Amino acid sequence: MKDKIIKGYVPNKYGQMHYRVAVEDGAHAPVLLLHQNPSSSFEYEPLIWELAKDRRVVAPDTPGYGMSDAPPGPLSIEGYVAAITESLDAVGLGADVVFDVYGFHTGALLAMEMALALPKRVRQVAVTGLPMRSPEERAALLAKANKAPSLDETGEVALAMGRGLWDYVVAARKPGLSLERYGALWMDKYRALEKSSWAYVGVWSYDYERMRRVTQPALLIQPNETIRDVSIEAIRLVPNHTIIEFPELERDVLDLPVGVSSLAAAMRDFFGKPFLQENI
Repeated sequence: MKDKIIKGYVPNKYGQMHYRVAVEDGAHAPVLLLHQNPSSSFEYEPLIWELAKDRRVVAPDTPGYGMSDAPPGPLSIEGYVAAITESLDAVGLGADVVFDVYGFHTGALLAMEMALALPKRVRQVAVTGLPMRSPEERAALLAKANKAPSLDETGEVALAMGRGLWDYVVAARKPGLSLERYGALWMDKYRALEKSSWAYVGVWSYDYERMRRVTQPALLIQPNETIRDVSIEAIRLVPNHTIIEFPELERDVLDLPVGVSSLAAAMRDFFGKPFLQENI
């Protein structure tokens, strides 16, 4: 399936947006995958391969991450969604296409906001790990994101960032997971450098009350991770929601074969039977 993933660029207001797409169209509605930060759609490749068995899969790099050009400064979640939305036509998800959306962590907020922005085009929403915190925690985390240090001539900021990411991504991975794969995931996250905190400005300033306005069916696929409880609390704001938990899964869910297959199976069951596109 890897050779069926095509990478490309399309224009948007900040320059170009990079994306991955699995080109096989199936009988099911296409699905748009929105990633966490500071990652890119690269982290989704195993899931893309699995989902693309019976549907078209599109996974953009959020502006400023992966290989997408960056905005001039941090955006709100709504701002990131607006930038992605304006490029959907160019990746085959135009105004006459109804599609499903999945988001992981930061991508979960992007998915909810995409449902609000395109209520007639986004059919259903699935998410993992809604990063909700108390107002006090969010204020502290927002202040930290806004004060993230810039690169310096000594390299101390960049090297410290790289060391911290290596410890979190590579050193803490589960036994048996590929060093080569996790080294590439580390590099993918490291690529954003001082801009890695930008999307967190949007995350920690997001108004979760907006989720009460989501009218589409929403599914939370929740492993046993540190934000499990707040994620469940957050999804309950969506009027029409379903919760599926995988207590046996923790981190690395996007790379463990059992994690990828569990996510894909949950999405297939929720997104439903073969779906014929209709003009809107």
